[in-house]
Amino acid sequence: MPSTISRYIVPGLKVIELNRSGLKELFITATPSRSRGNGDLRPIFEDIRRVVYEAGATIVAMDVFGTQHAETAGPAALTSVWDRADPTRSGVDWPVTWLDEGSSAGMKFIPLKAGLAQSVSELTGVQAHAVKGAAVERIKMNGRVVGSVFDDGFARHCHLGDLRPQDGAAAPERQARETFEFMEVALRSAGMEFSNVARTWFYLDKILSWYGGFNHVRDGFFRERNVFGGLVPASTGIGGANAARTAVIAGVYAVQSHANGVKIAAVPSPLQCPALKYGSSFSRAVEVEMPDYRRLLISGTASIELGGKTAHVGDLPGQIALTMDVVAAILASRRMDWGDVTRAVAYIKQGGQASLFKDYCAAHGLDDLPVVATENDICRDDLLFEIEADACQTR
Repeated sequence: MPSTISRYIVPGLKVIELNRSGLKELFITATPSRSRGNGDLRPIFEDIRRVVYEAGATIVAMDVFGTQHAETAGPAALTSVWDRADPTRSGVDWPVTWLDEGSSAGMKFIPLKAGLAQSVSELTGVQAHAVKGAAVERIKMNGRVVGSVFDDGFARHCHLGDLRPQDGAAAPERQARETFEFMEVALRSAGMEFSNVARTWFYLDKILSWYGGFNHVRDGFFRERNVFGGLVPASTGIGGANAARTAVIAGVYAVQSHANGVKIAAVPSPLQCPALKYGSSFSRAVEVEMPDYRRLLISGTASIELGGKTAHVGDLPGQIALTMDVVAAILASRRMDWGDVTRAVAYIKQGGQASLFKDYCAAHGLDDLPVVATENDICRDDLLFEIEADACQTR
């Protein structure tokens, strides 16, 4: 039976369904809509729960973007939705990465005025990955679930989230090192090594004050583990606080193949130089090629010219246009386009300008793009926009 992809798209909810032989994967993007009201995550979680339950699927991982005071209201809303839904099922037992609203250029932990509630609440969203037809094994460390593993018959897939240091008072660089070490221990709990990692996410609080230090830590860890001698993962390194109030919180996607026909390789960007050229240790994209489908993981991408300098300084529309062109070129290099995207996250330095990204999407026929837009600092002070994307194509 050939693999197929179907899409369910309504305002505020986009579901991409990958149907494979005996296995179904769901990529869910849920964002605020007028019918849900402002500032309440529960309707969003209700929609996700309905999709997952109707499919008979199990959630693998979840990321919640742009929540105010995520350490209290968000988890309470998620727990209330899942616990009351079906007492015969377990509650929230998957990794959830909670990311608070706001960059250093915008509002952060400030009570919202009535006139701002709509625009700020729109910079929120939830993305979830779920599967049916495969047993999902949980990875639990330090008293919380930080990972999920499932086997699709060709490879074992490991998704880790909510990876963070225990000592949030330590120097940021020390916290980063501890997070890498924690990541490695979690991978080993899944029977994997860092060499299996295809994709990472790093959300760094006050990123502009210590991104150089983070890169130094990452470079050192990669040299010690000989990452540069193998696959350098795709990655997003973006600003943003987290509910645990640590300097860093991270996520991982790793693949361990056990069948012929599985290939995992870095993909260059036709319009940009390798990030390694200017000191950032990540691949522009990584392709995971399975016997029945291909998945392209595109790193966080911003308005950087071929030589590595920031382009369109001070011009957000210009930065959005170039960034989207760069991502489109990566997609095209693997015979894909925006219609193959299964999830995306757009990071906007100043949330009040988020409508410019929405305008771009409307003008280019991308209204149905499964994207969450959220407010975050980018890794350079003169970068105003960044986007990451995953795409999938069946054989």
